[in-house]
Amino acid sequence: MNFRRGRFREEPEINFIPLIDVLLVVLIFLMASTTYSKFTELKISLPEADAEKQVQRPKEINVGVDATGRFALNKQVFTFTTVAALAQALRDAAAGATDPVIIINADAAAKHQDVVHVMEAARLAQYANITFATQSPGK
Repeated sequence: MNFRRGRFREEPEINFIPLIDVLLVVLIFLMASTTYSKFTELKISLPEADAEKQVQRPKEINVGVDATGRFALNKQVFTFTTVAALAQALRDAAAGATDPVIIINADAAAKHQDVVHVMEAARLAQYANITFATQSPGK
């Protein structure tokens, strides 16, 4: 009496996918927890220097330009009349410093002409170091 005559018998198989998942987790754990030691082949004794560590920074003049065309010199509002007046205001803000850095903080919607006015005023005041402040895009 054969009761299994019409049934199909499946062959047993080993499923490797869970085994691979476990091995990847173990590998990641081992990579994260392993400490790497640095072996140097040369033992170098670096020379000592007694130089002055503080570096003189040039004077900075912050010029702000907003979207409506208003100017600010070192956080004080300046009414723009002419480029020559702006150049004189830059000289006054420098307070006798030689070759200060002009930092232009222009609004993204500010007119290009307003920024050119600041650059022209810096040229008239004979200040060659001009930089623009930017910000990183938000997430």
